[in-house]
Amino acid sequence: MGAVFKKTVTKPLPAGAKIIVRKGQRLAEWLDAKAKRRTAPVTVGKDGTDRIVITARTYTAKYRDGAGIVREVATGCRDETAARSMLTELGKRADKVRSGIRSGAEDAIIDHQTAPLAEHVGAYIDHQRAKGITERQIVDVRSRIDRVAQDCGFNRLADLSGTALEKWLAMRQAEGMGARSRNVYRGAWLGFGNWCVKTGRLLSNPVANVPKADEHADRRRQRRALAEDELRRLLDVARRRPLVDAMRISRGKRKGEAVAVLREETRRRLERLGRERALIYKTLVLTGLRKGELASLTAGQLVLDADPPFLVLDAADEKNREGSTMPLRADLAADLRQWLADKGKAAQDVPAVAFDREHRKPGDRRQGEAGGLAGHVLRLPAAAPTLPPDAPIFTVPAGLVRILDRDLKLAGIPKRDDRGRTVDVHALRHTFGTLLSKGGVAPRTAQAAMRHSTINLTMNTYTDPRLLDVAGAMEALPALPLVGGSVTDAIAARATGTDNSAAGQFAPGFAPATGKSCILGSILDKVRGAADESREAGAVAASAYPVKRKDPLTRAVNGLLKVETTGIEPATSCLQSRRSPN
Repeated sequence: MGAVFKKTVTKPLPAGAKIIVRKGQRLAEWLDAKAKRRTAPVTVGKDGTDRIVITARTYTAKYRDGAGIVREVATGCRDETAARSMLTELGKRADKVRSGIRSGAEDAIIDHQTAPLAEHVGAYIDHQRAKGITERQIVDVRSRIDRVAQDCGFNRLADLSGTALEKWLAMRQAEGMGARSRNVYRGAWLGFGNWCVKTGRLLSNPVANVPKADEHADRRRQRRALAEDELRRLLDVARRRPLVDAMRISRGKRKGEAVAVLREETRRRLERLGRERALIYKTLVLTGLRKGELASLTAGQLVLDADPPFLVLDAADEKNREGSTMPLRADLAADLRQWLADKGKAAQDVPAVAFDREHRKPGDRRQGEAGGLAGHVLRLPAAAPTLPPDAPIFTVPAGLVRILDRDLKLAGIPKRDDRGRTVDVHALRHTFGTLLSKGGVAPRTAQAAMRHSTINLTMNTYTDPRLLDVAGAMEALPALPLVGGSVTDAIAARATGTDNSAAGQFAPGFAPATGKSCILGSILDKVRGAADESREAGAVAASAYPVKRKDPLTRAVNGLLKVETTGIEPATSCLQSRRSPN
């Protein structure tokens, strides 16, 4: 069946312990941290030293499970009767597994149900970290899981409930949380539940049926793409604004005027800053990179001498963790090549200046204008300056969105349009997708350039229909002119065959030719001869009498009958079908 017992462990003698003998048994006596006198039996360890024997306060159950493996389970009970009761339950579980009533996986899940939820969450976070998820994403997932668990009272896996999570999301919706944010919380718990199922901690995911919020119906942030003229104004303002702001007077009668005099070194630094900012915007628009991806680029990831030039995005820095090779426009590659050269030169200028200052002669105090370094000899290497492969291409500020807002304001570009759509840093990626569609790029090619998993995301979310040339697309449709004049004239023209309609052109091709040797042709020839004869006689009436009665028919009608009965060819059913049944 099994047994319950208290485990014993051995530990080294505590500091200050002394050995005493009581009733023939060796004991160690010492004072604990609370100055309380403690005693414990003493035994000899494997290394021959004295060690104290510590007995656990709670019982441990030892039994054989359904697979025949001997297990030891801590009962947490100080009372032996309660511990034996737990041993009995463990024995019943083992019997159900051995008899086939319950599988081994189902039995293992029971043990996971009683473990604290924090232990499972910790194991899940370790799994995410092993997958290569960034630390920032791990922190976000952990905070979302902890928040819901605390609000819903989830302490163990057995407490998980899809209904409770659904109610929590509904409360957040009533508080004003957007659909996208609610889906993020739902996704965190959905991923955790799926992991518990895969690792045998749950039979099924209890939150799998929680409905997903409609992000299209409740979009809190709608971005718009920038037009080409807006992009030109933005790049111009981004390049000039750092220097203009520094030259702007902040007080006095000339407040707001950009007339302040700056040192040449300061001017060059601000011009370089403005150039970098404009190049950041241009790179985002012409590559579709995200802000974090751009900040991770280093000089070694640019291949600017290839045809065409391209950049290599590492999988660790990309959102989908796949890694990409992205071609570059020739003008953008030229700008980046010049930027790297100037940045490499600036990086080499700093140590050269420091070396000159440190090793100049004691009597050499020559200074240039405004305290510069004119007159100092800077010994730069003869080779072209280059950046190390691991040097970042740009210094992307954390507050780039605030910088962009000020650039938009100075450029006269509204932050929010008439439909409530905004412009932020990620809107430059929307601009990239819209420009691809506007330029006639095939949708599948645009999807590959955007690095999207679905074509719907590229065409619907990242394409601004307002900037597409829909009017120009209408001009590509064929011209369909209407017939001129009145309806009466159109009918007359069609009757005379002068309307040049499609019916007049195609009808002769479908009708049989009278010149062909066939039965129908011979009959039609005789019908025409009888009709011509009747027109010469002027007879057009069907009967010679004005009243309706059965009298002999006119010459024209008799001629038709004569052709049918006395013609060279025998009568056909096609002409008989035209006769009146009377």
